[in-house]
Amino acid sequence: MTKLIVLLFGILCTIHVSSAQSGTGFGLKGGLNYSSNGSYESLGKYIEHPDHNAGFHLGVFGKFGSLIYLKTEVIYTQTSSTYDQDTFSVKKVDTPALIGVQIIGPFSIFAGPTLQYIIDTKLDNISAEDRSEDITTGLNFGIAFNFSRIGIDLRYERGLEDYELLYLTNSGLDVVTINSRPEQLILSVSLKL
Repeated sequence: MTKLIVLLFGILCTIHVSSAQSGTGFGLKGGLNYSSNGSYESLGKYIEHPDHNAGFHLGVFGKFGSLIYLKTEVIYTQTSSTYDQDTFSVKKVDTPALIGVQIIGPFSIFAGPTLQYIIDTKLDNISAEDRSEDITTGLNFGIAFNFSRIGIDLRYERGLEDYELLYLTNSGLDVVTINSRPEQLILSVSLKL
């Protein structure tokens, strides 16, 4: 009997928590990114996969709906990757548009496209001589837990197209090409206002 009472109490708490987070709302979010970029080529030296590094993101979001919802975000992101001794850093604005489905209680899954506007890229403090594009596309999918006004989500993001950058180093004697297609895990904490 005690187990049944505890189970019913747990179900009621879950329903209360999920209903407190449901509906339209706006808020702030931030967190950590664990990312890597694409291949690196310089004077016959080719590196397919760089080391993964931690970065961060900060931004705002809007959520529209309850059981099935649309969540849009505008996020400033800063990431970096290491190719042997060279560090490649990226500053960008991500604008995902996510469709989510509340599965059970505070737990939901989501997926959707993202546009990425590249603000700046540097290879060991050298700005790129040429960038193939300033706007690229990607895909996000992940899971979210929402408790009252606090949310936590974990997502995987993958760039959908190549993003090529050219750098001149050593007084123009060396041309470095980075074919950057980001791949990252993103952990976020959000506050619904």
